[in-house]
Amino acid sequence: MPLPRFASLEHHAMPLADGIASERGWAQAVAAGSGPQAHLWQGVPGWAVPASYARAPGWAQWQARCAQAGAPVHVRSSGGGLVPQGPGLWNLSLLWRTAQSEPVQANSVYQALCALLERTLGAMGVAASPQPVEGSFCDGRYNLAADGRKLVGTAQAWRRVEGVPVVLAHAVIVLDADPAELTAATNAFEEGLGQARRYREDALTSVAAEATRAGQGPGPGGWAARLADALRRHGLDGAV
Repeated sequence: MPLPRFASLEHHAMPLADGIASERGWAQAVAAGSGPQAHLWQGVPGWAVPASYARAPGWAQWQARCAQAGAPVHVRSSGGGLVPQGPGLWNLSLLWRTAQSEPVQANSVYQALCALLERTLGAMGVAASPQPVEGSFCDGRYNLAADGRKLVGTAQAWRRVEGVPVVLAHAVIVLDADPAELTAATNAFEEGLGQARRYREDALTSVAAEATRAGQGPGPGGWAARLADALRRHGLDGAV
């Protein structure tokens, strides 16, 4: 399944308080006939986890502690693992109507999403390719990695919204966050929840770090503006 044509990319300059709730609203608009939507957004400091985390012993108490510490935890509909949100992490949400709600073409969507992101990052001087990265948070075979280090994670959700099948294809892009700080924070989250899984600092990098190594800079608008421009011109094939 190729991705549909996205007429525009909405770059949200201000962080969204609840990106998962925002995605639900965008999905409702798509189901109502808005046409495909593309959003680039940043979340406030916090976490997004799949429903499996909510079944861990002590989940309610840990979720409450995170909220009290100013890092709320949101449970998302897609699979995968723990994903941090906050400064330096940007989300790309692509939504469109489809013929059926069963994810029979999930691999094709992942491949198209990764190709879109490869074009985007290539325009920023970063050579990345889809691959699993052992020791990275929310690892999967449709990560994007540069020199074996993850800088993008992807996910999907297929669902019926008001009876209409809608696909959400999502990417979390480590733009200019510090990989060491992210790794320490994700390990602290897992430890606090009493989970055994741990992540490696050297499994992670950032777009900014890789672009800088390639002799590229952020441009006058900063890294986020450059990412949005690359998505519009190269990833989304001329979206405005």
